[in-house]
Amino acid sequence: MLCALCAGLLGAARPAAADATAFLGANLSPSNRVEKGVAVGVSLLVVGFEFELADNGDDPSAAAPGLTTGSANVLLQTPGMIFGFQPYVTTGVDIYHETLGAHSDTGFGQNVGGGVKISLIGPLRVRLDYRMFSLGSSALTSPVHRVYAGINLTF
Repeated sequence: MLCALCAGLLGAARPAAADATAFLGANLSPSNRVEKGVAVGVSLLVVGFEFELADNGDDPSAAAPGLTTGSANVLLQTPGMIFGFQPYVTTGVDIYHETLGAHSDTGFGQNVGGGVKISLIGPLRVRLDYRMFSLGSSALTSPVHRVYAGINLTF
């Protein structure tokens, strides 16, 4: 009886799904700068794991440093689309490199945020995201706020 129950539960389990996002957005701290990046992730029913690389240039006139981040994140999301939308919240750890003129700082930080994946057609979705990055104590700007829109492909 127990074996039949376990087999039934395993047979009903949703397989893991992977996705990739290419995004363009804005680093808002301390001034607006274009940010670009990619993210690749895998999702189980409500928990997902994601790796992300992002970069934006500096703006010396606004004393805004360039920032490159590499992040490992955990996502909590709805188990599927709700009327074509899949909201999520996320948190993770980062390694960052910040530059402005002669200043250069590499360290560790953390991020928290959320967003929504919006179904378009088939495996194609739009992804809207907000993140707040808390960088190490030597960073010129922390926290850093970022918003982006991206094209997301599930596979």
